[in-house]
Amino acid sequence: MSANIRALCAQVCFAVVEQGRSLAEEVPLKATKAEGKDKGLLQELCYGVLRHLPELENDVRQFLAKPLKGKQRVCHFLILVGIYQLKYTRIPDHAALNETVSATGKLKSGHLKNLVNGVLRNFQRQHQKQNSNPESEQEVSANLLPEPIFYNHPSWFIKLVKAAYPEQWSTILTANMQRPPMWLRTNVSQQSSDAYQQQLAELAIELAAIEPKSKALKLDQAIDVNKLPNFSSGAASVQDAAAQQSARLLDCQPGDHVLDCCAAPGGKTCHLIEQTPELASVTALDVDERRLARVQENLERIGLNAKLQCGDATKPESWWDGTQYDRILLDAPCSATGVIRRHPDIKWLRKADDIEALAQLQAQILRKMWSLLKPGGTLLYATCSVLPQENSEQIAQFLAQQSDAQLIELPEYQGKIGWQILPGEQDMDGFYYAKLVKSAG
Repeated sequence: MSANIRALCAQVCFAVVEQGRSLAEEVPLKATKAEGKDKGLLQELCYGVLRHLPELENDVRQFLAKPLKGKQRVCHFLILVGIYQLKYTRIPDHAALNETVSATGKLKSGHLKNLVNGVLRNFQRQHQKQNSNPESEQEVSANLLPEPIFYNHPSWFIKLVKAAYPEQWSTILTANMQRPPMWLRTNVSQQSSDAYQQQLAELAIELAAIEPKSKALKLDQAIDVNKLPNFSSGAASVQDAAAQQSARLLDCQPGDHVLDCCAAPGGKTCHLIEQTPELASVTALDVDERRLARVQENLERIGLNAKLQCGDATKPESWWDGTQYDRILLDAPCSATGVIRRHPDIKWLRKADDIEALAQLQAQILRKMWSLLKPGGTLLYATCSVLPQENSEQIAQFLAQQSDAQLIELPEYQGKIGWQILPGEQDMDGFYYAKLVKSAG
């Protein structure tokens, strides 16, 4: 008997919102029960519900007399899955309704079948009525809905983004709601970017853009990686154009000893070696043994070698051999608020209190990594956050305390402390970079 995709999706969303699980881990677990195109539908529905969660919750409140609790709670998420289909997918209404209602049986909640059916049909009627006059409805939504519902972000995050970007906050929140593009990184140790573009063209795989600094390739449409030319032998990797800036900015030289700190899942580690194969050594450090295995998988697919080190970046004395590094890439643990379009669960997993705790952890790791850097060496500080507390303020504080640290001015800084890429800029993820050099004397 085939799995009911709506039931699986309800279970995933329940696990993320109610139990704090990761969407990136839960979807693959449930996808093992799905077949073929159903795997794609599972991902579409799970990511869509979590992208639009406050708005869908607001819709449910209008039709549900009292909240579903306890063992019935998973059916609350089933209703959200149903409403998302009716609002945002091309699935015919009758199919969306039938499949969603029948999922109550799979969830051992057959006694709620009539309730789920009633809520969804009532919503369907209202939605069809609103669709007959969409312009006035949009105006009403913009004027009357609270910001967390209209923008589908938690209020604490909206407040921080407004404070940091008084003129761009709305654009940032809107960009976070977009579906992310598929960017490719060409392995230049195997062939040039131009040569790989030619291979893509021969397979009628169309490009939408090429990011000029990193030469990242944006596909016109996302495709299965196995359809990419020579993907299995490492000719290309999937990596956002913002993340691809790291190898260019760190600018490793032949003979360098390099540390990639907080390296998992290993995309940047591989990129550094691809760009400069003649490095003396590359150490990929991560505190999580399981995530470090992902680094090894990436290295093996491309045919690269690096030293994998499981260790705590705040306690280098427990793993460091005493040899200082010429180059350090510090991809610091962060709120990940720059990659919400790829990971909409971040909006519901992250809490306001996390930001200060993360900023303190980043400061601690930055000081420790600085002590491992050779005089004259370069450290590239990176996060996938948009919050100044983790980025420009972090670096300003470090420079004030560390007399042997100098910020290297880059064209991208535009007079600011570091380079803040905002979500959606050139269709890139939100990212931050600051390049620091240690005094030689």
